[in-house]
Amino acid sequence: MVRPLGDGNPAVIGTVFIHTNHRQMVGALVAQHALRRNSRRPDAFEVSILHTDDHKFLAEREGQPFLRDGVTRTWRCDDLQSFTPLRFLPPQLMGFTGRAVVTDPDIFAVGDIADLLERDMGDKAVLCRPRRKGFQTEWATSVMLLDCARLGHWDVARTFGELFAFETDYADWIGLRLEDPAQVGPLEPAWNDFDHLGPETRLLHNTKRWTQPWKTGLPVDFVPAERTRSFPPLGWARRARRRLFGDYGHAGRYRRHPDPHQERFFFGLLRECLESGAIEEDFLREEMRRDHLRHDALDVIAALPRNMESLR
Repeated sequence: MVRPLGDGNPAVIGTVFIHTNHRQMVGALVAQHALRRNSRRPDAFEVSILHTDDHKFLAEREGQPFLRDGVTRTWRCDDLQSFTPLRFLPPQLMGFTGRAVVTDPDIFAVGDIADLLERDMGDKAVLCRPRRKGFQTEWATSVMLLDCARLGHWDVARTFGELFAFETDYADWIGLRLEDPAQVGPLEPAWNDFDHLGPETRLLHNTKRWTQPWKTGLPVDFVPAERTRSFPPLGWARRARRRLFGDYGHAGRYRRHPDPHQERFFFGLLRECLESGAIEEDFLREEMRRDHLRHDALDVIAALPRNMESLR
């Protein structure tokens, strides 16, 4: 149960929502641990994991076509990132009151999330990181700070349905192009640091799916982008592969992350989860069996130095 801000506990400054599905549950649990571990005030906020299995409107569209970046795609609840529509659910769950942060399950706190929940939003409803995409700037909604009282127009199930009626493009929705531009403001890159771990990093985002540290060596279980402005023939080739072999056929395997510090950081957090009992070894072994976690994960943990600070 989510407790909205001010609902009988004035000490709670907001709620952090981690949205996920069964393929990224290990990441979500590690992310939950990191939020508490790296906050000076771990009791000042709630943490809630949003799972696709708990929201039937997603499963009801299984196998149906929808519009994404002008291309027709098929909705698969089994896809690696089927949780993304849940980014827009926190205001509703908060009763359209209070502050919320929403993050992907591959984002891990290095700094104190309470600092983000309490920051001045400058009369904006949403703060998130701007990023360049081709010749355009768009919003990266994988981390958002939300003033829920100003987002009463967010109706996730309705907008999700519009994708399949071809009334709304997924890319427009997820990139906040449907929002009043005056209501969206920027976050510093440190609060959604794309595959970069440095002294200024507050939230580390392993955004490049091909190199997520806990997936190394596993078969790819996501559909790569099929529109690339920098080299359009690559998108054509990916569409042809999907039509010939299915969503994941001949898609390749996850590669090792190019930064060993980020790999060690993740597995250091995972070791702490095991040692505290937040995650059971049997659960990890089952995730390996299901190809959701690299098969040598326990060996990687065993080889880590004991000093967590040396893992950064």
